[in-house]
Amino acid sequence: MRIAVGGRLHTRRRDGRSVPVLGSPGARGAAAFVAGALPALAFPEPSLWWFAHVALAPWMLLLRTAPTARRAAVEGWLGGVGFVVAVHHWLLPSLHVFLLVLAALFGLLWAPWGALVRTMLGGGPSTARAAAAVAAVPAGWLMIELIRSWEGLGGPWGLLGASQWQVGAALRLASVGGVWLTSLLVVAVNTVAVLLVAVRSARTPAVAGAVLCATAVTSAWVWAPVPRETGGLRVAVVQPGVVGGMLSAERRFDRGEELTRDLAGTELDLVVWGESSVGADLARRPDLADRLAALAEDVGAPILANVDARSEGATGPPGIYKSSVLVGPDGPTGDRYDKMRLVPFGEYIPARSVLGWVTSVGRAAGEDRLRGDSPVVMSLPDSGVRIGPLVCFESAFPDMSRRLTRDGAQVLVAQSATSSFQESWAPEQHASLAALRAAESGRPMVHATLTGVSAVYAAGGGQVGAALPTEASTAAVYDVPLVSGTTLYVRYGDWPVYASLALLVALGAVGGVRALRRPAAPGPAGPPVRTARGSSARPGR
Repeated sequence: MRIAVGGRLHTRRRDGRSVPVLGSPGARGAAAFVAGALPALAFPEPSLWWFAHVALAPWMLLLRTAPTARRAAVEGWLGGVGFVVAVHHWLLPSLHVFLLVLAALFGLLWAPWGALVRTMLGGGPSTARAAAAVAAVPAGWLMIELIRSWEGLGGPWGLLGASQWQVGAALRLASVGGVWLTSLLVVAVNTVAVLLVAVRSARTPAVAGAVLCATAVTSAWVWAPVPRETGGLRVAVVQPGVVGGMLSAERRFDRGEELTRDLAGTELDLVVWGESSVGADLARRPDLADRLAALAEDVGAPILANVDARSEGATGPPGIYKSSVLVGPDGPTGDRYDKMRLVPFGEYIPARSVLGWVTSVGRAAGEDRLRGDSPVVMSLPDSGVRIGPLVCFESAFPDMSRRLTRDGAQVLVAQSATSSFQESWAPEQHASLAALRAAESGRPMVHATLTGVSAVYAAGGGQVGAALPTEASTAAVYDVPLVSGTTLYVRYGDWPVYASLALLVALGAVGGVRALRRPAAPGPAGPPVRTARGSSARPGR
């Protein structure tokens, strides 16, 4: 119910408190959209990593003053739309207006979170509710990230914790609980900031929450296991640069061949080419296989190429696959990995019979790629070092690099191509994900692209050497440190997700029990009862 207090519009909450309603619904909706978009500035290319710790605060301050839970859900949805559009704006050239449709659908994931923020932070929360909010609000956010991380919904791109890819303390935290734990911390800090700014009575639990966050980071920094260096691997990354026009696949191969040949005389253990660096099946084009074998002979190291072509699957039916193929001086070694997780719309159309029309409004896949069915760990012929290949946006999935590490990979290698988004934030965002995967797995990671950004990260997530920018057409050699040991994330997996889910279930159960125990409101008085003397009285009196 809305009432006027001192000339301002207020709403009456269930606990009896009146809360001012700030702004008209239209103004609040626009503010929610803009506020939801703010966290995008924490990711590359702006890379304002520190901003992530307060970027959610304006949105949360708006949600806590929503007049009703339904309105908070609407503003959560609108903010979610803003978040998706801002973080994925570089997809506009490919998806056009369909990006807005997807944003409107994905934005619904934030509707329950909006209601949760209002429930936990609205009005004048008690000390217990404020303390619970420091854990519950981040847990609710993590459920959104978990759902978004399903490959059918686009995969885990734009997870808030990934914005901390260049912060050593955050990377150490990722080694304990993955990017999930880093996201929890970032949202917890935002929640603490809202309590300190807007709820004077909750400053004690807010300070306690801040101390707890600092303690968690310090504990991870001091006690989390650190992989031990055991040797090194000299890896060359070949980045041919943008090659367009007619016969671009052939010309790209020629440029990669030229750059690789220039590495002759350099002591190398591995040469890595980017995604789609070979545009024909090597079994059908033995001339290309022979040229790669000759290169491997010249440089004295095997070449990890990536074939994007119609072929027989390693274990599946014939079709178009993206495959990592290891080639030595004697030709393909037999090690092949077929990409398992495909980019929705870019490499296949979900429910093509229904959504196939998107190919007419954007650069969507004209034919579905086929997927492999299992990860592959390859052994380098001479050194015996075991590498775990990933293709393109598979480097965004924490579970894939964890699986390769558990299977014995000593070096993770991601082969990528982002030339369709060359002038956008996408190349830098993609390269930054390798730092998170290296920290989580405790294994160095090589991120090799056709057109940049290519980069190499050590086992703790720190960068090795200089990255190759999008304007570069070159090859670079990196001394990659090999390590031994296991991180807590590799050992225990996604435990922050399960802990957050358990917390939300427990809070829901407590809320349900309290609702059942709450006494029912007294009903309206019954009609007067006529007495024998003609007087009247009301029941219960």
